[in-house]
Amino acid sequence: MKKIATAILALGASASLLLTGCGSSERAATSAAPQSSATSEAAVPEGMIKIGSGFEAGAKIGVSLPQKTSENWVLAEGLFTDQLKAAGFDPIVQFANGGAPEQQNQISAMVEQGVKLLVVGAVDGSQLGSQLEAAKAAGIPVIAYDRLLMNTDAVDLYMAYDNFKVGVLQGTALLEGLEKTGKASPWNIELISGSPDDANSKPFFEGAMSILQPKIDDGTLKVLSGQVTQQQTSTAGWKAAEAQKRMDAILSANYGGDVQLHGVLSPNDTLARAALTAVKSAGKPNPVITGQDSEVESVKLVFQGVQYSTIDKDTKTFVTKVVEYIGKIQKGEPVEVNDTKSYDNGVKIVPAYLLTPVIVTKDNVCTQYAADTAAGKAAAQVCGK
Repeated sequence: MKKIATAILALGASASLLLTGCGSSERAATSAAPQSSATSEAAVPEGMIKIGSGFEAGAKIGVSLPQKTSENWVLAEGLFTDQLKAAGFDPIVQFANGGAPEQQNQISAMVEQGVKLLVVGAVDGSQLGSQLEAAKAAGIPVIAYDRLLMNTDAVDLYMAYDNFKVGVLQGTALLEGLEKTGKASPWNIELISGSPDDANSKPFFEGAMSILQPKIDDGTLKVLSGQVTQQQTSTAGWKAAEAQKRMDAILSANYGGDVQLHGVLSPNDTLARAALTAVKSAGKPNPVITGQDSEVESVKLVFQGVQYSTIDKDTKTFVTKVVEYIGKIQKGEPVEVNDTKSYDNGVKIVPAYLLTPVIVTKDNVCTQYAADTAAGKAAAQVCGK
């Protein structure tokens, strides 16, 4: 009996050791998983991020754009459609001309249709939270295109031209243009800013005011209307009629008789032309005025010296870069980012890839643009190329 008991005890001990060995092996395997993940994350080169784990070739890609308020948005629609098709994707490209509610419905429909990636140029970047959360829940990466998506963690990447730098270039150009007039300061200027529901309006204005505010403070520049904040100078919906109406009122109230308006800060070409119309109606000489987007009509005005400057933010280059990134994300490859600190959307710091804007004046309007762009064709026409 003692021998039998001893044998049973030995057998139990052996089984216990086997069980213990299995347990150790399972824990080792479990602990190895995070280690493997950490190794994978460490393998992503510095200055790059990995978005998702890839998806099938030929997938549907959703592109939701805002209203057709400027030429660059209209151009983007065709470029996204053509380039995504050429890259082997199935594009769904739509405008939200009905505003934020229409864009909400469009994005929801895109998610239901099974898109594998969303590109969103927001009408109002703060009103898409629930739709973007639905995209995130479905495992759909989201790229914020040109305008930052606010108050949500369901955005993976922000791609845009450097909008604060755009404002800096505009403020600098306005001062340079005023100096070139040969008129002594102080110079009377007025300020126009973009739509308050567009997240880009703030960096445009702040960038410009980083240059102009010190000159307002020291008396070099005077704003006779007294309207110097973004709220006071905003243009709802980026509508030209709104900017012209406001400038009509400012000119009537502050620039009677021989009082001259020497300069205007305008955030884009459409609003610049609206301001010029108001100035002409008031019977005043053309002021030094800035712009942005290199719209065809404004490229011609820059050549003629009527509009002092615009900004070259080539839409084709921009869309090509976005489509390139979509291809990399589809394959599960990392993509480059060059700003991981600046774009706080209220919930997270959104990693960004920023393209470089270029100021265009009469000095370089004939040489700046690519020949196959709308701006390039307009420049070639007026420059006699």
